Amino acid sequence: MIESLGLWAMHRIDPETGHGLALKALNAGLVPLAGTITSVRLRTEIAGLQLPNPVGLAAGFDKNAIALAPLARAGFGFVEVGAATPRPQAGNPRPRLFRLTEDRAVINRFGFNNDGAQAIAQRLARRPDGPVVGLNLGANKDSADRAADFAQVLRTCGPHVDFVTVNVSSPNTEKLRDLQGPAALSALLAGVMQARAELERAIPVFLKIAPDLDPEGLAGIAEVARTSRLDAIIATNTTLSRDGLTSRHKGEAGGLSGAPLFEKSTRVLAQLSRLTGGQIPLIGVGGIDSAEAAYAKIRAGASAVQLYSALVYQGFSLVGQVARGLETLLTRDGFATIADAVGTGRDQWL
Repeated sequence: MIESLGLWAMHRIDPETGHGLALKALNAGLVPLAGTITSVRLRTEIAGLQLPNPVGLAAGFDKNAIALAPLARAGFGFVEVGAATPRPQAGNPRPRLFRLTEDRAVINRFGFNNDGAQAIAQRLARRPDGPVVGLNLGANKDSADRAADFAQVLRTCGPHVDFVTVNVSSPNTEKLRDLQGPAALSALLAGVMQARAELERAIPVFLKIAPDLDPEGLAGIAEVARTSRLDAIIATNTTLSRDGLTSRHKGEAGGLSGAPLFEKSTRVLAQLSRLTGGQIPLIGVGGIDSAEAAYAKIRAGASAVQLYSALVYQGFSLVGQVARGLETLLTRDGFATIADAVGTGRDQWL
C-alpha cells in the first residue's frame, strides 16, 4: 500500500523531479525493500562475478552513486550506476524525461548529466557491502577525444567497482553511436583495456550496444568483442524507434525504454547469442517488467538481466517478484540453475 501510494503521488509531478524524490525516499528508508534474494537455482556467475541472483539494476537510475546503501538492500543481484564522464556536466535542457503511461514506456534525453568521475569515485569508495556494483562509462559532450574519456573514467573509478560498462550506445550524445563502428570501437576498447591493465585489480569490461543495429553492424560488434576480449555484452540500450506507440509524448526526441522495447531488444540479444556462439556472456535489458519477461531474455541467451523503466510503474517490489518468479519458472521447467536455461529458447527469436 505504501508503495502504491508513493507511485500514485510520483506520477502526478514532473518525471525528473519524481526521480529525484525517489532517490531521496530510498535514502530516507521510506521504500519497502526485499533484502537479499538468493538460492541454489538463482545463484549464477558472469565474467567471474558471483551473483546471488541474475536480476540487476540498469545504469541511469542512480547516475551519481548516491543511493548505494538502500540499493544494496533492494534485492538486486548486481547494481550498475552512472553513466560517469571525466568532468561534471549538466546534460541536455529540461524537460528531458517523459512517461508514456499508456505504453508502459519512458523517453529520456538526459545527455549524460552527472557529477563527474572524481565525485562519483569518492562515493564508490565508501560503498557498502552487498551486491556486485558496476559503473557505466561515458564521454563528455564537448570532449576533443571521446574515446579517451572512457579510459579516463575507468582509471579514476575502476579501483572502487566490480565491473565497468563502455556505453557507446546512448542516443542522447551527438555522434556517440558512431563509436560502435568496428574500427572506432576497436581503438576505443584498446584504450580501455590498457587503462584496466594499469589498475591494481583487474575488473571485467562490458559493452552496452544499441537495439537499432542492422545485421552487418551486429556482426561487426560480435567480431570486435571477440578480438578485444570483452568480458560481456549488455543488449540493449534504448531505441530511437517509435513503432506502435500511442502516448502523446511519442514524438519526443530521445531514447525509448520500457515495454515497447522488449521484442526488439530480445531479438538483438538472440542474434548476438548466435553470433558469439555462447563464448561471450550476455546481459539482457529492455522491457523487462515480469519474471516471464526476464526468463524469456535468459532463454534467448542472457546469463543475467537488468531492469529500470518498469520500476517507474511497478516500484521496487518488482525486484523480488522477478527474482522469486524466476526460481518458480526454473523449477517448473526442470532447470537446476540459471546457467542451464541460458539460450534454450533462442531459436524462437531468430
